[in-house]
Amino acid sequence: MVSRRAAVALASSALLAACAVGRERVDGRPSPRGDNAFVFDLPAGFPAPRVPADNAMTAAKVELGRRLFHDPRLSGPGTLACSGCHRPELAYTDGRAHAVGVAGDLHPRSAMSLANVAYNTTLGWDNPNLRRLEDQALVPLLNTHPVEMGFGEHEAEVLARLEHDRRYARAFQRGFPGDKQPVSLDNVARALASFVRTLISGDSAFDRWSRGAEVSALTPEERAGARLFFSQRVGCFRCHAGFNLSGPVDYDGAEPEPPSFHNTGLYDLDGRGAYPSEATGAHRVTGRAEDMGAFRAPTLRNVALTAPYMHDGSIATLEEAIDHYAAGGRAPRGGASAADSLRDPLLRGFELSPEERAHLVAFLHALTDETFLRRAQALASIRPPE
Repeated sequence: MVSRRAAVALASSALLAACAVGRERVDGRPSPRGDNAFVFDLPAGFPAPRVPADNAMTAAKVELGRRLFHDPRLSGPGTLACSGCHRPELAYTDGRAHAVGVAGDLHPRSAMSLANVAYNTTLGWDNPNLRRLEDQALVPLLNTHPVEMGFGEHEAEVLARLEHDRRYARAFQRGFPGDKQPVSLDNVARALASFVRTLISGDSAFDRWSRGAEVSALTPEERAGARLFFSQRVGCFRCHAGFNLSGPVDYDGAEPEPPSFHNTGLYDLDGRGAYPSEATGAHRVTGRAEDMGAFRAPTLRNVALTAPYMHDGSIATLEEAIDHYAAGGRAPRGGASAADSLRDPLLRGFELSPEERAHLVAFLHALTDETFLRRAQALASIRPPE
């Protein structure tokens, strides 16, 4: 078991490496320069998100994206907002095992948290090719298998709906000045991506403790859980690493990292490691047998609020999730079986006493960022100007 000092060092190394970035505002208001530029208010040590050259951040664009994100009129029938599947009070998840589309279709995977999505090297659970938030924003809008937002079949209707709303018409003009046709699908995606890029969480009790800002921020039980999380014996940090407690991250100035996906032994339907056909992991995209059951390791920030867990919500509680990893996966092990060859070698299993299990759960609860949640709910309640 590592010491508190070692645990803090492991947790903070990525933060300290980025400290030179400095602090910026993330409030949707014009910058102190008096122009329309947007600047981020980053937690201590967090690097600036990478922003694509073709979608520069502006206050007007972020505000437009915020309004679109919370407006059900963006869906085909006008009944489901993005925030319907990414609820602010649940750290932008929805509490369901499977997301439900506007027509009642069940998605084969659960809605992922949008906290710190700006730092992901890939987006969604299983797609190594989906790298830009602007592209990701189009997926729920246009997807037909299953139908999510139902935008695609009603594109002209939805865009007319926005264009004929004088407040939206002005907001698109401010967000995309100079565009001959500012109300467009591409600009909807750019505005949504700009807003989602600002959803940054980094002020949990663990953050305040690990950076030394509040040495009493964690209880003794939570500190014991942190030592377990970062220990070689339990090893949670091997997949949930760095400032985002996740897989690989991307940010402004970072060297590109390859995407990373993990088979955690959830299924073995055929004795050879098969997963349910509707959710086979990165294999769904690549077609490679070795990618069967491999999914991205999401951030653990606010994880106490994002149940149920795993890509299909098949694990209901944090206690059950810990038991799953302690057992080395749910699928039976068979020595040199094909299923075992697919299972991530980092998934080695471990033993915990009931007290240690409770401590690890307590630590995971200490990753909840109340400041982030209050801001998320405030952003959902702001009324647009007349």
